[in-house]
Amino acid sequence: MSVLNTILLDGIANAGGAFGAGIAALGAGVGVGQIGKGALEAMARQPEILNDIRSNMILAAALVEGVALFGVIVGLLAMFL
Repeated sequence: MSVLNTILLDGIANAGGAFGAGIAALGAGVGVGQIGKGALEAMARQPEILNDIRSNMILAAALVEGVALFGVIVGLLAMFL
């Protein structure tokens, strides 16, 4: 391979890693927003189970954030390795 091909492939890998990290962060934001929306609607319908809904919402948001962090790390690793 020539030097130009190597530089081009490195640039494509960097762009793909940055794009993947951005999509992972965007997806997490949308996911946490949907979790919050659903929890607020459920709390409005049944306010007596407020604590159960809140704890489940926090757990689900933490799981979404964990997966998003993994996606961002993989994207950044694709850029630098």
